[in-house]
Amino acid sequence: MSGVLPDSELRQLIDAGAISAALPITDAQIQPASLDLRLGSQAWRLRASFLPGKGHRIEDRLPDFEMHRMDLSTGAVLEKGCVYLVPLMERLALPAGITAVANAKSSTGRLDLLTRLITDDGTEFDRLPDGYDGPLYAEICPRSFSVLVRPGMRLNQLRLRRGQAMLDDAALRALHAETPLVGGAALIDQGLGFSVDLRPESGDLVGYRAKPHSGVIDLDRIGAYDPREFWDTLHSRDGRLILDPGAFYILVSRESVAIPPDFAAEMAPYLAMVGEFRVHYAGFFDPGFGIGPVGSGARGVLEVRCHEAPFALEHGQVVGRLVYERMCARPDRLYGQDIASNYQGQGLKLAKQFSAVSG
Repeated sequence: MSGVLPDSELRQLIDAGAISAALPITDAQIQPASLDLRLGSQAWRLRASFLPGKGHRIEDRLPDFEMHRMDLSTGAVLEKGCVYLVPLMERLALPAGITAVANAKSSTGRLDLLTRLITDDGTEFDRLPDGYDGPLYAEICPRSFSVLVRPGMRLNQLRLRRGQAMLDDAALRALHAETPLVGGAALIDQGLGFSVDLRPESGDLVGYRAKPHSGVIDLDRIGAYDPREFWDTLHSRDGRLILDPGAFYILVSRESVAIPPDFAAEMAPYLAMVGEFRVHYAGFFDPGFGIGPVGSGARGVLEVRCHEAPFALEHGQVVGRLVYERMCARPDRLYGQDIASNYQGQGLKLAKQFSAVSG
């Protein structure tokens, strides 16, 4: 059956050696519809991001771009504004008919930590064709904060597909009629559209803007950092927020969305023409997101970067879409129900490294 491979099939591929690793793959890496990838023990500081291109291996192109090599075994700081290449512990030997796509994990995106997968023969980031047999690398560029990393940290994840998985608009409308994906009317146009919330039900806190000069974040320290040292709080009384060029923002969707157990989703940009900003669409949404004892639906956290000109963002403005995909089979475990999650039932929320904050 075509669709996204669930956790049970990921385990089968691991057992068959199609997914292997320098250290045994742990159960904690296996998500309902994806596999977390782990940093290896070394890194290269690069003078520029690059793709190896067809017929070229990454290790053969490294001499053109590397500045120096770093040992991560005891921890190392990846500095803001720099580009790094880190070999991952995992490698793939994809069977025919199975492709893969990578994306940053939620906390990675919320730290503005640009993390992309590259491979030998690669002509684009985060995409692997069927039959790929080789190593995996993470290109990492901290954009707002310098971070301390160690081997084994999981910054990005891999989703595997068999055949065509994406729902077209007609299928998405039928799914919404059967199992509501959002409360009220759904904007369906090449996916499920969502908008920004700048009129919260209580208070006037609408988001956060990264401070331009702050300290290092150790990614292993959960709830350890005072948000006030890294973020400015943003308030709005008129449902409008003016974005500064080059600044990074954490906002939240107006809609609460749900991902039924037999489906997965991925955040994508809406239209490039809607404004001078980009929603940083790092994030897979696993089966079960927004479903459970906390109620139906959970907000989508938006990682937004403004481009060349200041831009006035309005409450309810459509800024992104969720592309829904069929699962090959229902996962053994669902997001947020059988798996502890920092973000199930979320509203406006910073990455897990920060302590709780109120408006």
